[in-house]
Amino acid sequence: MSGESTLTPTRILVVGAGGREHALAWKLGAEPGVEEVIVAPGSDAMAALPRVRRLPDVDPLDPGSVLAAARATVAELVVVGPEAPLAAGVADALAADGIPVFGPTAAAARIESSKAFCHQVAAAAGVPMARSGAFDDAGPAIDFARSLEAAGRGVVVKADGLAAGKGVTVASDIDEAVAAIRVAVTAGPVVIEERLEGREASLIALCDGREAVALPISRDHKRLRDGDAGPNTGGMGAYSPLPDLPDASADGLLDRFHRPILAELARRGSPFRGALYAGLMLTADGPVLLECNARFGDPETQAILPRLAGPLGPWLLAAARGRLAAAGVPSPDAARLPVLPEATVAVVLAAAGYPEASRHDDTIIGLDRIAVYGALVFHSGTVRSATGGYRTAGGRVLAVVGRGDDLAAARDVADRAAEWIVFDGAQRRRDIAADALADGPTPGSSVEAGP
Repeated sequence: MSGESTLTPTRILVVGAGGREHALAWKLGAEPGVEEVIVAPGSDAMAALPRVRRLPDVDPLDPGSVLAAARATVAELVVVGPEAPLAAGVADALAADGIPVFGPTAAAARIESSKAFCHQVAAAAGVPMARSGAFDDAGPAIDFARSLEAAGRGVVVKADGLAAGKGVTVASDIDEAVAAIRVAVTAGPVVIEERLEGREASLIALCDGREAVALPISRDHKRLRDGDAGPNTGGMGAYSPLPDLPDASADGLLDRFHRPILAELARRGSPFRGALYAGLMLTADGPVLLECNARFGDPETQAILPRLAGPLGPWLLAAARGRLAAAGVPSPDAARLPVLPEATVAVVLAAAGYPEASRHDDTIIGLDRIAVYGALVFHSGTVRSATGGYRTAGGRVLAVVGRGDDLAAARDVADRAAEWIVFDGAQRRRDIAADALADGPTPGSSVEAGP
């Protein structure tokens, strides 16, 4: 990197309070040249990190509150973690005040906040997605679902708006689809899609409105229980790299998915600066776009940031300034951030009752015992107790990340460390990355991104 884009932001404001933001604060706070990471509102666990300070009174959904925090801390870069602040226009307010912000405007963030809009943009950009329809009423939506069934297609029912990763029903039959549609339309518009077959993959790219640089490819596990059973969640674990889609595949995937979407959003007057997440289905006919998110994934971020071989902050700042091209790429023939020669596996522990009705205030024990394994722990839903330990705050409570020379070693570390963490009603999967290990290593393989 050269010129102004080589600058490392010395004071970084991270907006959010979950595990993704904990991982960002952990990564950025340890980078050379960074003096302080401020988290707003953050969490007790984040505040315990070196060079991290918490502003608990900031409302992440109030653009004025976040702007005031950025001014007061003289932040040189603001990184918006969750999707809801983006939809609320936090990035708009910061950009209007001249503060570099890594996160798209509300208009560009519609790529996530409206699934119907995502389909429209993808179609205009020539990006392959599943056949779909958007509906406000149950009747036409049910008719469309029945037409998919008649054509021999499965049915997926999605809330059009933000649903924290849980507004999706992958119907096992038409009766389940109809029931899901009737419930979903009471809350707003729905998108009905044909069900695609294959394995999913997540590719997140740092984008500056035109250019894109890829983070390592990962795969998350959405279902609550082992064997992909139970309801959809925000994600119960993730791993990286993928034997069936190596990191080098990102070069072609950026050309097939991210760059056309960036060009279409820019053509519409809503250039995208931030983390563009492409959720892909690896079908027999090649990768197909399932969805776009307008931010870093959770728990994918917890799995991929420990794999990075260099600083992240300068790239986020270059993207926020619209200057990735001036910054160059990590190597002459690959638009990918360099990675360490290791694998990671993240195992999520969720509260009792999640995802329907999470229980709170259960004592967490064992966090002090896992250092011997070399595992990382990122907190998503915890609070500090009066005795100095932590208690659950509902939802996905924390993620344990194992690192190793390969996926088998990383999985072993994550699972053994997770066994030490105990709280009443804890839920976790014990098969994260098992699918990859069943396939065995496939060195040098790749999946083509299509024509």
